[in-house]
Amino acid sequence: MIAEPNTASNLPSQKESAVHDETAPESAVQNGSSVRNGNLKTPREKRKVREQCENIRRNSSSSRRVSQLQNGEVVEAVTLFEVVSMGKRAMQSVVDDWVQAYKQDRNVALLDLINFFIQCSGCQGMVTAEMFQSLHKKDVMRKMTETFDEETGLQYKKFMAYPWILTVTWPVDTDNKDYPLIRTGPYWKKFKANFCEFIAVLVQQCQCSILYDSYLMDTIISLLTGLADSVVRAFRHTSTLAAMKLLTAVVSVHLNLDVNKHNAERLYEVEKKRISGKRTNYRLDQLERKREEYERKLLEIQNMMNAIFKGTFLNRYRDVIPEIRATCIEEIGSWIKTYPDGFLNDSYLKYIGWMLYDKQAEVRLKCLLGLQGIYSRKELVSRMDLFTSRFKDRIVSMPLDKDHEVAVQAMKLLMLMSQNCGDVLSTEDCETLYQFVYTTHRPLAVAAGEFLYKRLLSHEGDEEVQPEGGGKFGASTDRLKRLISFFLESELHKHVAYLIDSLWDWAGKFLKDWECMTTLLLKNAEEGGEALSDAHESVLIEIILATVREAAEGHPPVGRGAAKKILSVKEKKIQLEDCTKITEHFIMVLPQLLAKYSTDAQKVANLLQIPQYYDLDVYRMGHLRKHLDALLREVKDIVAKHSDMSVLEASSRTYYILCSEEIAIYSQVDRARTQLIDELMGQLNQLLDGFWQKEEGFCTDAGEVSQMHSALRRVAAFHNAHDLTKWNLYDKTLRLLVFEMEHGSLPVLMTLPALQCMYFSLLWQLAAVSENSPKETLFTLRRELRCFSRICVCFLHHKEKDVREKAFMILCDWLLILSHQDSNNNEEAVGLLDYLPSASLQEKLLLFIQEHVFMEEEEESKDLTEEEERKDESGKLDDLHKKRSLLAAYCKLIVYNVVEMSAAAEIYKYYVKTYNDFGDIIKETLSKTRHNNKIQSTKTLILCLQQLFQTHAESQDSSSSVDFYSASFTNMKELARRFSLTFGWDQVKSRESVAMIHKEGIEFAFQGATGVGGKCLPPNLSFLLIISEFSNKLLKPDKRLVYAYLQRYIAEPLPCRGDEWQPLIWYRNSLLANEDEESSVLSSSGELSPMGTSKMSSFKRKLSNGSLPVTSQTEAEDKAPDLQCSSQLASAAGKRRKRLKSREMHLQEHLPFLCPGGLPRRCCKGEIKTEDVSKKGQAEDTTEDVDVDVVSADQDS
Repeated sequence: MIAEPNTASNLPSQKESAVHDETAPESAVQNGSSVRNGNLKTPREKRKVREQCENIRRNSSSSRRVSQLQNGEVVEAVTLFEVVSMGKRAMQSVVDDWVQAYKQDRNVALLDLINFFIQCSGCQGMVTAEMFQSLHKKDVMRKMTETFDEETGLQYKKFMAYPWILTVTWPVDTDNKDYPLIRTGPYWKKFKANFCEFIAVLVQQCQCSILYDSYLMDTIISLLTGLADSVVRAFRHTSTLAAMKLLTAVVSVHLNLDVNKHNAERLYEVEKKRISGKRTNYRLDQLERKREEYERKLLEIQNMMNAIFKGTFLNRYRDVIPEIRATCIEEIGSWIKTYPDGFLNDSYLKYIGWMLYDKQAEVRLKCLLGLQGIYSRKELVSRMDLFTSRFKDRIVSMPLDKDHEVAVQAMKLLMLMSQNCGDVLSTEDCETLYQFVYTTHRPLAVAAGEFLYKRLLSHEGDEEVQPEGGGKFGASTDRLKRLISFFLESELHKHVAYLIDSLWDWAGKFLKDWECMTTLLLKNAEEGGEALSDAHESVLIEIILATVREAAEGHPPVGRGAAKKILSVKEKKIQLEDCTKITEHFIMVLPQLLAKYSTDAQKVANLLQIPQYYDLDVYRMGHLRKHLDALLREVKDIVAKHSDMSVLEASSRTYYILCSEEIAIYSQVDRARTQLIDELMGQLNQLLDGFWQKEEGFCTDAGEVSQMHSALRRVAAFHNAHDLTKWNLYDKTLRLLVFEMEHGSLPVLMTLPALQCMYFSLLWQLAAVSENSPKETLFTLRRELRCFSRICVCFLHHKEKDVREKAFMILCDWLLILSHQDSNNNEEAVGLLDYLPSASLQEKLLLFIQEHVFMEEEEESKDLTEEEERKDESGKLDDLHKKRSLLAAYCKLIVYNVVEMSAAAEIYKYYVKTYNDFGDIIKETLSKTRHNNKIQSTKTLILCLQQLFQTHAESQDSSSSVDFYSASFTNMKELARRFSLTFGWDQVKSRESVAMIHKEGIEFAFQGATGVGGKCLPPNLSFLLIISEFSNKLLKPDKRLVYAYLQRYIAEPLPCRGDEWQPLIWYRNSLLANEDEESSVLSSSGELSPMGTSKMSSFKRKLSNGSLPVTSQTEAEDKAPDLQCSSQLASAAGKRRKRLKSREMHLQEHLPFLCPGGLPRRCCKGEIKTEDVSKKGQAEDTTEDVDVDVVSADQDS
């Protein structure tokens, strides 16, 4: 047998940049063939075939030659595989050369083609061919095998490729690792395209000649069928793809023959009618022969199609490899669309239907894409009735698919079915599909929006049919009413923005018809037509706001889409035009709408958000100033009428938007704003004067309390966006809050807005601190800051829950601002105003979280009606939202180092217990703190576990041992497991942290041990079970270090009697587990080996005071026989002793800083420490290199 040179396996996946854009791999252009001709007829004939094969290669090299520059030398592609893989020549020319060679000697050409398919599979072995005629039938059946030779380590496959029996031999260790079709990169993507194109062109060029010689196609089909039955993935995948593309090309030939036959039959009939009598006609005979020839060819083509379909498709459409299944389904969809007369029947459609249930998304996607091509053609839909009835329910359920692309294509398929299949979708089906407009995945929502718009909103003839009384907006009005009714019926009243975004791509013109919308709102019932109800008006106003926001911002709402979309030049132009259109229309209409709905808080709050999307430059036109005056009047009246916070904040923001100093209307709006605030402060001062004049010192009249509450809320809303410092609001609110602290009789409705006003007042003063601020101002502000902090701390114990929560939220934000303020580069101001919470304040904040967030409230069992239960559930959700806000505010203080990170240990205790409610917040806190300081974060984790263990131990009977199966101990183990999972899969990155957990855990476990040599049971020994959850995160060298460190606390021999010492045994076993496996991190990280040049060389391990005293590997091995704690542990250590010793030299060579045997030992205690001794890489090693730092210890020489 002739060995094949390296061909496909070493092809590079990147382009060369020397001369050409793409180059063929060097190994792919080496001369040689992998096919050997064996047992032809005689030795002379075999030599003749070999010579012809070489001559064909040499002769065809001039026509097939592709020159490229690689490593400075010109290389040439000679074999068919090399030419196709390079793709530098037109495929038709390549096929023509091969057809010419086939006509000269078909055996040699076919062997070349066989070699091509074998090489395309990435085979590095060799192939032999022996003639089928030379063997007896029993011999043939015996040789049709695929075996593995254990002695040589080679895989053999023998199969029929008529007229030969081929034997392929290849190394078994490379059978499934890598082959051209699964390689990534542009080169291999192009190779796959070239491979498919070659097969298609080959059939196309042969359809008029050698395709029907009963030799070529028989050989190719038998070859591909044989390879498709291999257990080797590379052969199966490549041959299945080739067979499917071959059948696709043959189907095209069948269609051409069918057309030619039809034309020949027509000509025959015409010619037959033209002749008269029984006179023979040469033309008629010629047409008859041509028709018979077409029928014969069609029969042969049909046989080829059946052979490929039955030999390859039926076996491979359910292959274990999803890529193979996807290829089969993709091609059968192509056959059905191309040749529906032959394939569009239930015997073929069933395969697509079955694979809709495939576990792999790629296969399901190919099914849906194939069905889209069928259902998009109305002439084919009528023949899909049985398939539709059988698989409709499955397709309707597929928009819920976990794969986003499958869900989107399923929705598009349902859109086509709805359009072309009549009433195949029931009302219930449609209502289910409509709800997908609210999904967060935008492509699916847009597809559902198309379904909703075309199915429900857009009816044919809407533009022509004008409803009675509809006027010029008849069609749009009808659509709007249908849209409003749909939204109300869906009962998702807070998701208008999602609905509008889903419809935007399909109904953008309709949704931008703001003139129609506002006309419908302003129309009265007496003007004719049906007026909108109050609910319909509210929804329409929300739709107006959502459409204005979508047009002005140009990106999806929050929660739909990862980031803001980058607009193209055309989209930006459309966006500017829409903003101008919005401004010009609503400048005139908005005051009318505000006047009509001035008493409705919800409607007014939505309408007042529209001005923030104005193009304010439009106001420069003089004739629009009167509309600005009308708007300001209406906003002023609304502020006077309402005390709802959403309305007041929207009004305040409107003034803020219109008060931009860059625009011409600033002075006009500023005068109106100042006048309004003067009036609000006048009302507040009058109410405060009356309040302080009362003898009791507080008001008891509910009306006065309500007035004071409304006045304070209005001022607080405007103080949020506008600087009201000159109105001296701080002193007024301070007096109220001090009165509440002293007497505790101030109504809550007054306390909350007063606290908010004081907070805003101090923020504005803090923002006004400049580089030139005098010291007197800074000292005054400092005194006010400290005073406000004391008030907030006092209110943490207020009798009213709302006041407590408000004070806590303000205090957390306040501490965060003060600890991170820069005071406009004024260093003196930073020193005076900087404020960090004291230890007592940190304790109070933590206690507040424990009592008001994690403390479970006792629920009273009551018999509630359905309405009361709904309100109760709504109240619980509101309480949960408040608790999450409180916890998030406190966790921000931890993340930004305002409070000690160790305080997070109390929060982490509730991670498992409150996972459903607060798990995401706690996990994010853990992630952020670890990013800030890995070491301190790790100490916080171990502190959390230690505190829980101590609490558990105190709750146990001192005379009894720790119950490993109690609920509290099980919860601790689960918490440790969850902590372990947060370190992820990168063991190198978390190496130092995990090692520290084990070190701290071992020290805590043996803390308080008494007796000579530590032979008495340590009280915390069962804590080793907790930290054993982190053992799987240790690298193998670190496991040995931790194991050696553990040995220093163990007396020898260990008195292992009873279950008391079981935690130690279990923990030691966890450190010795999986020793047989190579470390995936070390084996795959080739860059860690050359320690002289890598960044890792900048670290050395040393033991300073209190460092980790680790015994050497040899010492650990010498002591191992004496450590007979249990037969289980002894056997485990004994099995691994030789293996650890044999790897010691390897570790010393490649990772010297990991090997305790190669380091000097110092007699000192403490923790494992790293030190950077590389001067050259000192600067760069302080960042990312910490992630690959290794925990080790020095040892005595």
